[in-house]
Amino acid sequence: MAKTVNIHEAKTHLSALLKEVLEGEQIIIAKNNTPIAELKKYEEKPKKRVAGTLRDEIKIYGDFSDADAEIEQMFNESKLFPDENNTD
Repeated sequence: MAKTVNIHEAKTHLSALLKEVLEGEQIIIAKNNTPIAELKKYEEKPKKRVAGTLRDEIKIYGDFSDADAEIEQMFNESKLFPDENNTD
C-alpha cells in the first residue's frame, strides 16, 4: 500500500523517503492531503529504434561492400589470422 506524505514532510525527510522507495515502497506526495505526485523507483526502459530515422541523411553507394584488394591481402596475410599451413 502507498504511503502518503504532505509536501513539508517530503522536503524534510526526502532522504528517508528515497530509502523507502529503494526498498519497494510507493510514496504519494500530497498538498493539503490531496495527492499531487507519486514517488517511485525509476526503471529505465529500453529505447525503441525507429525505422527510417536517418532516411535521406545517409547515402549508401552500390559498391560500398566491394572488397579492396590491398586490404583483403593485408587481412589474409595478417599474423592475427595465421594460415593453417604456415608454421611461423
